[in-house]
Amino acid sequence: MLRLSLPLYAKTTRIVQTRLHNCLGSRITHSKRMDLNVAQAPVPQCRRSARVQSFATTATATATIVQNPPTSGTNVTNAARGKRKRMGAKNDASQVIGTTVMAESQSVGVLIGEKESEDVQSDLSSLTDEEEELSRGKRRKTTNTKQAAKKKTRKCTQPEDAEDGAIVEDDGDDGEFQEPAKKARKPRKPRAPKPEPVYIIPDVVKKETKFQGRLGYACLNTILRNKRPAKDAVFCSRTCRIDSIKKNGMDWVKGLGKKNVEDLITMIQWNEDNSIRFLRISSEMFPFASHPIYGYSLDYAADILAKAGELANKYGHRITSHPGQFTQLGSPKNGVIENSIRELQYHTEMMERMGIGKDGVLVIHGGGVYDDKPAALERIKNTIKERLPKNVRERLVLENDELCYNAEDLLPLCEELDIPLVFDYHHDALYPSSIPPREIIQRTNAIFARRGIRPKQHLSEPRPGAETLMEKRAHADRCSAGLPKELEEEGVAIDVDLMIEAKDKEQAVLELYRMYGLVEEGKIIWKNLRPPNENQTKETKGRKSNKKKNGKRKGKKGLVEDDEAELDADADAEEGADMDADESGVEEGV
Repeated sequence: MLRLSLPLYAKTTRIVQTRLHNCLGSRITHSKRMDLNVAQAPVPQCRRSARVQSFATTATATATIVQNPPTSGTNVTNAARGKRKRMGAKNDASQVIGTTVMAESQSVGVLIGEKESEDVQSDLSSLTDEEEELSRGKRRKTTNTKQAAKKKTRKCTQPEDAEDGAIVEDDGDDGEFQEPAKKARKPRKPRAPKPEPVYIIPDVVKKETKFQGRLGYACLNTILRNKRPAKDAVFCSRTCRIDSIKKNGMDWVKGLGKKNVEDLITMIQWNEDNSIRFLRISSEMFPFASHPIYGYSLDYAADILAKAGELANKYGHRITSHPGQFTQLGSPKNGVIENSIRELQYHTEMMERMGIGKDGVLVIHGGGVYDDKPAALERIKNTIKERLPKNVRERLVLENDELCYNAEDLLPLCEELDIPLVFDYHHDALYPSSIPPREIIQRTNAIFARRGIRPKQHLSEPRPGAETLMEKRAHADRCSAGLPKELEEEGVAIDVDLMIEAKDKEQAVLELYRMYGLVEEGKIIWKNLRPPNENQTKETKGRKSNKKKNGKRKGKKGLVEDDEAELDADADAEEGADMDADESGVEEGV
């Protein structure tokens, strides 16, 4: 069967109409409307068989149709077009069109003679050849396109030994082609650093003092911690959860400890540049180092710890530590005591590897009373005397708190065991003793002297507007009230090291420097000063209990490597966070 494309069909139709018009005149109108019985015509198997199909097979039927033109019927061309629209198939339309043209050509062959029929067949043959030529051209174009793509792929593929920028042609013998290399993304342009904000530092009320000791801050430097971009932030309290250790392995958690020590070195140098020579390091320096299952020795970090301690000793800085409040030496449960001892041993090892002397004390609270304070005090005494290793005991000092043990409760035990007492002014104000602070300080200073340790005290104040005990426990941003009067008295506290437990950390120290003239104006780096927050909240942002209301324990999820709020357990302890030994995981080794 003859299959023609639509452009060729139009040309073929014009040829047939011209021939018929020349021979038959007006009869062409009827022949164009012939209602052929297409099913009776044999269907050729290929296009070339259509060219040699004999006109004689349909001569009789064609002559009859021409002699007796139908008065009504279906226009074959219109029928073909309608069918094409309905079926949406190009090949089906071509089949009908080809059959129509062949039928009309057969009619011409009978009526106008063999010569005219041969002319028509010649024209049709030329049209078929033209269609085949166009088809071959399309195939050649497609082949050329594919070859060009393959050639381009070969040029994009470079062997490993090719020089940079060289284009290597593939010989094409293997017949295999690699995928085109993906276009490398252009590196993003680094964002322009934001201009440093201009801070307006208010003046402070100038005061005089006889105080000659050092001021220090705890754990976190706000200037270094808030550096941008975040990857440049400097802090020493990266930590994690046990799930993260299981997922990432021990080498990963040890890497956190090393990074903490690296940043400690940066903090020590910053302190020296700003005339601050007293620092409490975070208890999270080496995450889970004292854990009964995931604990580890600090031997792997011996070199960098020694480097940090060497720098601190070079500048004459005092380094101390404050293990978390879950360190409970008076617990009635033996497991809690064992975990507490391991925690103290870890802190002692850290100090020893840094080469810190006797002044590098470990400060802990008395802990819980467990409904029987005298019995709890007796357990604390027995643990210190009988279970603590000697090197740990030599660094241990106790501190009065605001809930369980005031200074009057701990002082007799400290004098009996020759354990120094760190006097906290804020805690004493919330849970005062019957003994005046002046007498307590003198008695504990005597213990420090016998032990050859420089006296140490803590200073902070409640936030403005605090009314309830829980609100007053939270530390204010700074110590705006100034130094206590005991620090002005000869033979009391005129030459002690004072830890400023304020939320603004080093900013609170620098403000006291300016207030009392403790450092010459020329030695204060003004670009490191920040204005105080005028709207302090009374909220306590310490760690909350992780027990659900129904008493069930919440699971631990995720990584706490870089908490933007308070990152260390020490600060939580200072704020009076509500967490006991069970919740912290000391008791069950979680």
